[in-house]
Amino acid sequence: MKKHYFGTDGIRGRVGDAPITPDFMLKLGWAAGRVFRETWGSRPTVIIGKDTRVSGYMFESALEAGLVAAGANVKLLGPMPTPAVALMTRTQNAAAGIVISASHNPFYDNGIKFFSDQGAKLSDVTELAIEAAIEAPLVTVDPSELGKATRLVDAAGRYIEFCKATFGEERSLRGLKVVIDCAHGATYHIAPSVFSELGAEADIVAASPDGYNINDNVGSTSTRALSERVRAVGADLGIAFDGDGDRVVFVDDQGVLVDGDELLYILTMHRVATGRADSGVVGTLMSNMGLELALAEHGIKLERAKVGDRHVKELMQKQGWHLGGESSGHLICSDVSTTGDGIVSALQVLAAMVDGKKSLRELLAGMVKLPQVLLNVPVTASMNLDSPAIQAVTQQVEEALLGRGRLLLRPSGTEPVIRVMVEGDSLEEIQAHAQHVADVLTAAA
Repeated sequence: MKKHYFGTDGIRGRVGDAPITPDFMLKLGWAAGRVFRETWGSRPTVIIGKDTRVSGYMFESALEAGLVAAGANVKLLGPMPTPAVALMTRTQNAAAGIVISASHNPFYDNGIKFFSDQGAKLSDVTELAIEAAIEAPLVTVDPSELGKATRLVDAAGRYIEFCKATFGEERSLRGLKVVIDCAHGATYHIAPSVFSELGAEADIVAASPDGYNINDNVGSTSTRALSERVRAVGADLGIAFDGDGDRVVFVDDQGVLVDGDELLYILTMHRVATGRADSGVVGTLMSNMGLELALAEHGIKLERAKVGDRHVKELMQKQGWHLGGESSGHLICSDVSTTGDGIVSALQVLAAMVDGKKSLRELLAGMVKLPQVLLNVPVTASMNLDSPAIQAVTQQVEEALLGRGRLLLRPSGTEPVIRVMVEGDSLEEIQAHAQHVADVLTAAA
């Protein structure tokens, strides 16, 4: 069955436009509570966390009311990173966790992500059951069966200690100067404590959320300010999280971006050096071919999943591998965390630096990225990727690359755009190819 509301990363959209409205969130909370109650019995516990968007308070209240009306207990975390909600869901023996966030999107967007009792994304079966329940009339349980809502006041401290424990007691960040960009998002009160308590000299930026400035020219999608800060203060590196804290990218001491593909290479090589490497790692269709070639030199395979952390995790589980990630910085180290976790992934990279006594640039010496161009073309209702014109230009570009690169057309799972990605040896050549394809897509709309 086709899902109507759930996409590749939960339910997301512009606040005020259906389904990102208070009335829908009330019904969604009730529908989810009803499904969890059927599975878990009377008064299942559901954890709710959120990022720092102003609309989060509105949707938190609506979800809470719906869940309680369905007979579910609610534990409110307040602003917390997405992976922290996954952790609290597991450690609190909850039936599910809910995150109110639109990740790296601007403040005017918001969305809902669910976690299972194991801290993983919900199964398709459960999501379909929730969607079916949404269509039923909202009926409040008997007053004697109503759920209760409480606030988990020590959640931040618990998550900080968890993150620190993944770094290893034998290691320290003493002597390392690092700039931390919290994107005015959910890591603003977590990341500063984690890195400073591990010994780093931490210079904190973008950690003053006001409800509207989340991801606003800061964070993992906009690292220019971070790069400038690293150079200005003479830091060893910079670390940027996204609004909900499940993604991370670095910049080196010169302010040069180190993206998710490069971080995945560092993590893999650290595990090779310490004898913990699997036979392969999971990337996505967007992963740079340079990563694939660099891993192959060490006998490590790169398997490509569809874009989206859910697909990466599913392929990791199928292969029995523990590392996977996306170019955007959504990295999964399943040997230390159940889901993508920006802070934990950053600490794993820093552990590679500490153990190898090398800088970021030194750790990347074995990987050379191929030039890659990515363009976004707005989607229209009439756009058809199977049209003759689009098929013709696709064939033309693929023949021109002659096996020296790749062309990928992919509808975004989080934005109303088609992503055009071209990869190859010559930047000038692939820029021309990408623009040509984008022009054909626009004309065909």
